[in-house]
Amino acid sequence: MEHKNKMNFYQDYIWEYLKEVREIARLIDQEAIARLAEHLHALRERRGRLFIIGIGGSAANASHAVNDFRKMCDIEAYAPTDNVAELTAWTNDDSFDVIFSKWLQCSRLGAQDAVLVLSVGGGSDTTSRNIKRALELAKEAGAMTLGIVSRNGGATKEMGDAVVLVPVVHEKRITPHAEEWQAVLWHLITNALEEYSPLKKP
Repeated sequence: MEHKNKMNFYQDYIWEYLKEVREIARLIDQEAIARLAEHLHALRERRGRLFIIGIGGSAANASHAVNDFRKMCDIEAYAPTDNVAELTAWTNDDSFDVIFSKWLQCSRLGAQDAVLVLSVGGGSDTTSRNIKRALELAKEAGAMTLGIVSRNGGATKEMGDAVVLVPVVHEKRITPHAEEWQAVLWHLITNALEEYSPLKKP
């Protein structure tokens, strides 16, 4: 009986979770996705650099996304969180709030570049302040600001030039849905850019 109850629980959970995924796919703004892709296409055309920032699971996604944008799309891309030595040095010597802004400043972020935020909440004055600081620096530098975020979008939604908002369909599962859709969307966009690329070999 216990085995049956356990199986029923997992079967019901799987059905409900995938139902939520389908609902997000139905609700997500496809025009916003297209705008994000167009901005990244323009970035490649002008040979700008792409800096992808995120915290926690989004940091891991940023690292993976960097590989795809570089290898598939011929975009010079970086994730500050891949540099553990510098990240921990800034955290120790200054503040966790500046880990991205200082990294971008040292990288001479310019108007030809872009910052892509992968985040559940998008940053604010109270949560993920490091993301908001990075966006403020990007705006000062004239760089393009992009994002894939959830909840209300936070500072990324407010300050971004092209931002996709992952719809909230279940309050307890905002984070997993936000982070899985980061992966869905960057894979969608990198594949689209690769297939459109004039550099693609036959």
